[in-house]
Amino acid sequence: MPIKQSELILNSDGSIYHLNLKPEHIATTIIFVGDQDRVDKVTDYFDSIEFTTQKREFKTTTGFYKNTRISVISTGIGPDNIDIVLNELDALVNIDFETRKIKDKLTKLNIIRIGTSGSLQKDIPVDNFLLSSHALDINGMLHSYKVDTISHPEIEDAFVKHTNWCSKKSYPLIISNSDNLSNKIASDKVYQGITVTAGGFYGPQGRVLRLAIQDKDLNKKIDSFNFNGNKITNLEMETSAIYGLSKLLGHNAVSMNAIIANRANGTFSKNPKKVVADLIKYTLKKLVN
Repeated sequence: MPIKQSELILNSDGSIYHLNLKPEHIATTIIFVGDQDRVDKVTDYFDSIEFTTQKREFKTTTGFYKNTRISVISTGIGPDNIDIVLNELDALVNIDFETRKIKDKLTKLNIIRIGTSGSLQKDIPVDNFLLSSHALDINGMLHSYKVDTISHPEIEDAFVKHTNWCSKKSYPLIISNSDNLSNKIASDKVYQGITVTAGGFYGPQGRVLRLAIQDKDLNKKIDSFNFNGNKITNLEMETSAIYGLSKLLGHNAVSMNAIIANRANGTFSKNPKKVVADLIKYTLKKLVN
């Protein structure tokens, strides 16, 4: 049965609604960055540029790096934006826009996030790289979907008990990364751990300016959580949405974090732009080797 126009929205030129892309515009290897200005920071290393477009905060450039076709897309901030980007990317490769039907043969995308993050552990200093082995979703967006097949109830329940999680909040959800993509990018230079994905930058991440927060000790509880040696290492706003939707849709995903702050000891990188640039170069080389 064809997907309704109200559900799969296309622009007048046949491109998908928010991203302004057609199927031929994207590669099967896609790098996510949050900041639209960071797209060019990645594609500056490309050997050639094939296509570029932008609509709102969503900028996409596709080109070649070392004979590998790669697309770079800015997602903006937060899990709600990831919901838009990943669903529309999947539609571009797995739905026939003419018939509005799901294709018989599905395409698997490789998605790599390159973002900034703050470490929660004293032994993960600024100016380092971290690969998210798992994502801990505390923002609730993924609960709009059927998530039983991708969750890890034993870890989730242990986290709820450890933090005395407020029952009025969305139930935490743990999602693992893609093993094959993770193995390709990991090295002894890269830390690994559980990344928490919050739904906001201030209160949801324990920051207090003028507003009191529901649990002022939550960050301390998060920092001290340990499940069979697995610790929560950092906090940001996209990874769980990327991991969850990728798992549900059948894509591979891994999140690479440039650690520019350490919340445990209050330090911040003296040169965050260099850390991000170094992570971009590292990730690109790993992708093509």
